[in-house]
Amino acid sequence: MPAYHSTFNSIENVRVINGLPLLPLVTRTRGPAPYADPSMTRDAIDEALELFRPNSLFKNFEIKGNGDRLLIYIILFTSQCLNRLRPTTTQSEATKTLYSLAVANVVIPADATFPLHNMYPGVSDKSESDTLRQYLTQVRQEVAQRLVTLIYTGESVGPSKWWMSFQKRHFMGKSMA
Repeated sequence: MPAYHSTFNSIENVRVINGLPLLPLVTRTRGPAPYADPSMTRDAIDEALELFRPNSLFKNFEIKGNGDRLLIYIILFTSQCLNRLRPTTTQSEATKTLYSLAVANVVIPADATFPLHNMYPGVSDKSESDTLRQYLTQVRQEVAQRLVTLIYTGESVGPSKWWMSFQKRHFMGKSMA
């Protein structure tokens, strides 16, 4: 069974930097992302969060377009976020922790320290690099906000049972892959 790919691979007339499309986001976070059409209810972040769990089970992922590169970036960041949280983390602590992670040391795929550096084309100049870093900071902030609302549901003090079971299977050495 193949991995799930981004529906944003076929989007045209979008600025692309370092193989990442600067797609519109449904957000109130300030940044260089193009404004989303008011009728737009689902963006690349929603897609990545929906595909995070099923795609995390695949060992291989064939990149079929620039939308997949953004999907990979968001999935890697989501994984970082989940690794920072613990079962005893409250919602307010999670909000602070994930916001700090989102804005601190944003590594773009063109940087040699990025884990999948070879899968992304280079950046042509410093201004593009700065624009991409600002866009990814905006994406990361939005991912962090949405993750908190997904993980902390209802009146519970700690994370939801979904997160607890996911944490045990994938990040504590009991991965199915």
